[in-house]
Amino acid sequence: MRKLNDAIDRFCALHPRLGIPGLMRYIVIANALIYVVSIFDKSGLLLSALAMSPEAVLHGQVWRLATYVLIPTNGGFWLVVSLMFYYWLGDALERLWGSAKFTIYYLSGTLLSALAALLVYAIDRQPIALFGASYVNTALFMAYALTYPDAMVRIYFILPIKMKWLAVLEGALYVIQILQHLAARQWGMALMPVIAMLNLFVFFSPDFSRRVDRFQARHRSEAVQFRKAVKEQKRQKGYNHKCEVCGRTDTDFPDLQFRYCSKCTGYHCFCEEHIFNHTHHIE
Repeated sequence: MRKLNDAIDRFCALHPRLGIPGLMRYIVIANALIYVVSIFDKSGLLLSALAMSPEAVLHGQVWRLATYVLIPTNGGFWLVVSLMFYYWLGDALERLWGSAKFTIYYLSGTLLSALAALLVYAIDRQPIALFGASYVNTALFMAYALTYPDAMVRIYFILPIKMKWLAVLEGALYVIQILQHLAARQWGMALMPVIAMLNLFVFFSPDFSRRVDRFQARHRSEAVQFRKAVKEQKRQKGYNHKCEVCGRTDTDFPDLQFRYCSKCTGYHCFCEEHIFNHTHHIE
């Protein structure tokens, strides 16, 4: 995935004008217009013609692979709120990445969501129709949260919360959804959110790799420091472990169990009688 991300970056650097400047503006305007038209379209023919339908696509109606994102996912007051919110996210990412990279991100998410619906139809034989860009918008939100994790938003205009915590909640809900589908043996439905948001994993693969590398390096460093501390203590004192409360050592009491407290800052050893009965060292 990282190589694919590098290839996308090189392509965007060589072809910066291939993007659609202000793409989210056009998406938002189209959503608003289609919502207004749908109010007067009592038959629902317009929305049915734009929705992503696997059966219709397989019969040649290929425009549905993209037009479903033009269908609003809600209406009324919440339509205005959601359109403003996702325009804000998309505009911020476009200014950061450039039009070409943002366009690739949004359009790839659009096609991946459609592909996911086709896979569900092929695997589970369920004709899942997509009305609106739910997965595309989620990938947009996750991208912003990973880029600006400490940005603040207000839930229902009242409760302030950081984007990273909303992203954690959103991710947990998707994991629960996947597990439910797996339990029901709906393999295609379980794969759907993973495939639909694959662009998120591709575009942020360097960031994910750096986080994993930092985590592994920190734990390797802690393990090395721990072993050095124990070795140095044995060399200087003549024992491996000494309880900081009662002073007993593993040399004097070889049958006594000693543990290091995970809640204390640094490495502090206690015997089995005091590991849960001591004052924690907090710096």
